Amino acid sequence: METATVEKDLLRLPERIAKRLRGRRIEIAETKEGILLKTAISPIAEARGFLKGKRFTTKKYIEMKMTEKELES
Repeated sequence: METATVEKDLLRLPERIAKRLRGRRIEIAETKEGILLKTAISPIAEARGFLKGKRFTTKKYIEMKMTEKELES
């Protein structure tokens, strides 16, 4: 098991782990077992593809908005 060191408010991770996390945002959570570090998923990346297979297109969206605008008039 590799260990990490806390020095002056800095957490020094083992090189192998630090290389995997380089450039990524991480979430830190305190659990019953200890401290959990996990990569944070951006909301944009998480939402990507949620309409796939829903047959919702830009064309349909524009048509829907045009209809809404006509009903408001």
